[in-house]
Amino acid sequence: MKRVLTGIQSTGIPHLGNILGAIQPAIALANQPGNVSFLFIADLHSLTTVKDPELRRLNTLAVAAAWIACGLDTQKNFFYRQSRIPAVTELTWYLNCFTPYPMLANAHSFKDKSDRLSDVNAGLFTYPVLMAADIILYQADLVPVGKDQVQHLEIARDIANTFNNRYGHTFTLPEAMVDNRVMVVPGTDGKKMSKSYQNTIDIFLPEKQLDKVIKSIITDSTPIELPKNPDSCTVFSLYSLLAPPDDVSQMRNNYLSGGFGYGHAKKALLELILAKFTKEREQYKLLMNDLPQLEKLLSEGEQKTAEVAMKTLSDVRLKLGYA
Repeated sequence: MKRVLTGIQSTGIPHLGNILGAIQPAIALANQPGNVSFLFIADLHSLTTVKDPELRRLNTLAVAAAWIACGLDTQKNFFYRQSRIPAVTELTWYLNCFTPYPMLANAHSFKDKSDRLSDVNAGLFTYPVLMAADIILYQADLVPVGKDQVQHLEIARDIANTFNNRYGHTFTLPEAMVDNRVMVVPGTDGKKMSKSYQNTIDIFLPEKQLDKVIKSIITDSTPIELPKNPDSCTVFSLYSLLAPPDDVSQMRNNYLSGGFGYGHAKKALLELILAKFTKEREQYKLLMNDLPQLEKLLSEGEQKTAEVAMKTLSDVRLKLGYA
């Protein structure tokens, strides 16, 4: 049996890129026979950037609702808020005391902002240690990551290995699962969809608001009567990620034949999103309108997750002389 661990930050409502690139693949992996998944909302990590408590709380609940709406089985798997498992912060301190400064100074999470040190808080600097604690606390075997996160997983392995060498086998050394086929989902401006670029598509928006977002997708000024290049069009790229192959072929022909405007393509994309995510949209709305039920599902997951965490932490305390 393999333990698989995935986390997503609570910095906003999961957008289409998050759903296609992270949430759906993680749920598919969780559903594979022989896998047990630990899926968490990284609300502690989000504090490095999100300081508003109410915004972070709402973001956290929205992330939870999105996971469940997309089909996550909360009974089979471990689904929890990072902040509700205090063992992870205690373990982070212990691991900090085994982590050399140069390792953190060379981490991407720090180096990307090292030219603006006034923007770097201690939480951001030690971000990889908290990430390591997230992983090895649950003895995770596999961690799906993008290429930009491989270094952080290597740091987690190095820290765990250092501890194991000194105190005997304590932590499982996690393996990275890097899917080179992971899709890059374009945002409304054609760049990679990202909250930081403010170019996201929230599939859970009410229809009128979603329509407004879809209409804002940037296209060129080719007149309606002329043929258009589907391969350079963001609307077509998004449509291709969601539609069946036959429908994609038909849409390509529409572009190449002329007499088909970007307005038509945007309308088709809106209808496709509404049709493809009908159940998810309905379930998300139900959950966000019934926060006590959402809290109940999270609390149940956190209770059983805490039992796993404490088993590891008790072993660590014993080996460090704190038991």
